[in-house]
Amino acid sequence: MNAIVFDHVSKHYGDVLAVDDLSLAIEPGNTVALLGPNGAGKSTSINLLLGLLKPTAGTVTVHGRSPDTAVKAGEMGAMLQNGALIPELSVRELVDLVRRLYPRPLGLDEILKLADLTELAGRRANKLSGGQSQRVRFALAIAGAPRILLLDEPTAAMDVESRLRFWAGMHDYAAGGRTVLFATHYLEEADEHSDRVVVIAKGRLAADGTAAEIKAGAGGHTVSFALGDQPVAGLDRLPGVTAVEVDAGTAVLHTTDTDATLAGLFRGTTLDVRDLKLSGADLEAAFLALTRES
Repeated sequence: MNAIVFDHVSKHYGDVLAVDDLSLAIEPGNTVALLGPNGAGKSTSINLLLGLLKPTAGTVTVHGRSPDTAVKAGEMGAMLQNGALIPELSVRELVDLVRRLYPRPLGLDEILKLADLTELAGRRANKLSGGQSQRVRFALAIAGAPRILLLDEPTAAMDVESRLRFWAGMHDYAAGGRTVLFATHYLEEADEHSDRVVVIAKGRLAADGTAAEIKAGAGGHTVSFALGDQPVAGLDRLPGVTAVEVDAGTAVLHTTDTDATLAGLFRGTTLDVRDLKLSGADLEAAFLALTRES
């Protein structure tokens, strides 16, 4: 059984269509990055999954049940962008309070360790920095040992070192076969920390696959060389080439097949190719291409 299913889901806010006929299935144990520009429908989709919103059309299921039922059973934990902490409580008191609300919570010390909060356990919530508060929200999200973890922009306000520690904790938590869905604007995080990437644009599914598949499908590889004043005609017809850019005497060929493009460049043209450079696929370029197309 799939962990999460969106079956032709749409959500209207008056005349605004935030989610548009979205169909998506996520298997248990996967870590999935949810990408999209502002207003794409990411947060709305997460709220639908938590049962905080009801779809205008279609159905959302969690392990074959309604989101409300899954939440009541403690199957889902969420770290949302907004959420105030009780200021007078220490980190330890706050985490322990929340974990006691669940039937089968994680141990208190285990939660603090996973969220990198052991050294901050005695500090009051109103004395935490923005990044430290985010780590507490992560601790509260995993306190009940949920089978599905939802993270909405989890590393916002964190510095580089805190981000590294956060992702280490997230991977440790997910290692037990749990499902993780996280929305982020940091594309390098999606590239490095997900098994699968889902791109949403204007409420619709724009791409779904591994980061490598999405980059390859969007023509994320480039071949560049010094063109000088040589003619550019014919470069767009080389094998694998999807686009050609020429700037300050340098030609940049966007391609889906680097080997085929190089073979065509050397065997099928008479150009004097110098300063040849190859670049790997780039998720940011693929993301921009997909969202522009949508």
